[in-house]
Amino acid sequence: MTRGGKHDDTDVAERRCIVTGEVQPKAGLIRFVLGPDNQVVPDILGKLPGRGMWVTSTREVIEKAGKGQFSRSAKAPVIVPEGLLDEVERQLARRVVDLIALARKAGLAVCGFEKVKAWLSNDQVRVLLQASDGSERGKTKLWTPTGARYYGCLTSQELGLAFGRQSVIHGALASGGLSNRVVEEAAKLRGLREIDGGKTPAGKDTEV
Repeated sequence: MTRGGKHDDTDVAERRCIVTGEVQPKAGLIRFVLGPDNQVVPDILGKLPGRGMWVTSTREVIEKAGKGQFSRSAKAPVIVPEGLLDEVERQLARRVVDLIALARKAGLAVCGFEKVKAWLSNDQVRVLLQASDGSERGKTKLWTPTGARYYGCLTSQELGLAFGRQSVIHGALASGGLSNRVVEEAAKLRGLREIDGGKTPAGKDTEV
């Protein structure tokens, strides 16, 4: 549901995970298709032709899909390329970075401790972003507003790419369509980068 109370297509559209059998919104799933050589290909943008095979966006479930579930879903032998999981993660991270960059160009994103803190003080933040490899002491000085989202699944270098800098620790997005898309894609990436306890390598909960 959007902030205005309306449902958008990503909230309504649901698919069944070929591994867990659970039906859930497409926003929490990764789509895969078969290439001409019957090789499994991740379809991060959801635009490739062919019958989609939907898998929950966690490392464990995607790994299980590669151990026979893709073949069962396709009802034919398939080729699961080596490093498929890493490729999915790489493409998702790039997608999130690109969306944040678009939000920045649209004036919906800022970076840097003081700018983010000012936005937080003015209740402008829809998404708080902090680098997974940033200092915990510095990150705890900022807060996630009620109703906003927190993501710590990008590295400082990845956030830097999004903001056109060498590295960034703190970032924030204002409300808007692009921010909603960042939330959707970052949630998938978070699922792939979670470690035990549902925390990022930096040790902070990925969502409040």
